[in-house]
Amino acid sequence: MSIKSLFDAKTIGDTTLNNRIVMAPMTRSRTAQPGDIPTELMATYYAQRASAGLIISEATQISPQGKGYSFTPGIYSQEQIEGWKLVTKAVHNEGGKIFLQLWHVGRMSHPSFHSDGLPVAPSALAPDAQVWVVGDDGQGRMLDCPTPRALNTLEIKAIVTDYKQAAINAIKAGFDGVEVHGGNGYLIDQFLRRSSNKRLDEYGGSQENRIRFACEIIAAISGTIGADKVGIRLAPFITQRGMDDSEAIETILLAANKFDDIGIAYIHLAEADWDDAPTVTLEFREALRRGFSGAIMVAGNYTEQAGAELINKGLADFIAFGRRFIANPDLPYRIEHQLPLSNITDHTTLFGGTAVGYTDYLPYQQ
Repeated sequence: MSIKSLFDAKTIGDTTLNNRIVMAPMTRSRTAQPGDIPTELMATYYAQRASAGLIISEATQISPQGKGYSFTPGIYSQEQIEGWKLVTKAVHNEGGKIFLQLWHVGRMSHPSFHSDGLPVAPSALAPDAQVWVVGDDGQGRMLDCPTPRALNTLEIKAIVTDYKQAAINAIKAGFDGVEVHGGNGYLIDQFLRRSSNKRLDEYGGSQENRIRFACEIIAAISGTIGADKVGIRLAPFITQRGMDDSEAIETILLAANKFDDIGIAYIHLAEADWDDAPTVTLEFREALRRGFSGAIMVAGNYTEQAGAELINKGLADFIAFGRRFIANPDLPYRIEHQLPLSNITDHTTLFGGTAVGYTDYLPYQQ
């Protein structure tokens, strides 16, 4: 299988990318405290990986209410905007492109992050899930998510406005575009699924109603910064975190059709990457390609050969790699020249910490 297609240039929205290899969003929890502010260390980390055709930043909360994990960055304060400017400047100086992933975790959160002690969600249903929380002793632990409170209609409208403002802030910070996190059991995904959305108003019940929140967000952002600077990440095959729904595929394909009408740049599929993951069917891939005319990006523990095969068959345009980029900052170079890949040496450094296990992985030539 030829992997040459991975190194063909291609335009995504209004941005031309040098190759089809994308750095997937990965939470690393390295912000400055208080304030969840991006730092020079983060700028170094992203700049080291700027040879990716596109970098998608770690998930970034659009508001204090949207936070669910310790030390994750925000994009709602001026200090955060200034911190992100360090990152975008460093990436652009290395010739790279970078989108900011916009995030509201919904019920995937912990009381310690909220003044009233309650995360929010479409409905007051607890996920069977945990989030990473750093305690007063400085140690991070996985803690259970509680039962959230259900959002009222006015609050939902306010969150749409928060997304819009976050996108404006991202462009001010120098990002080339934004990716809306609509998957993995977070707030938008919670609205999409019957298992997490039991509402009886215009945001619940039918598939048309359950995609309304996502469509309002995408329309608001696209109308502000331009649809050609907007992508969305979806996770149609996720079942954990209380998200199992037999209508999920059909609902997400309906949403994709609506996003196509708006004209966004791409859809990014977060495909399961654990050992017992369901197979993404050819039927689904073909249906998505028929219903969405923008670029399609896939992520899910791909090898370069498997990714190139999807591109060669016309079923995807970009392949996103996550963990491989951690220990291989020059991943595209290594793939192109068929060089050995480094492995993560200490998994305890993935979340939180210092430069160790973050910026001290070297390119192959060094």
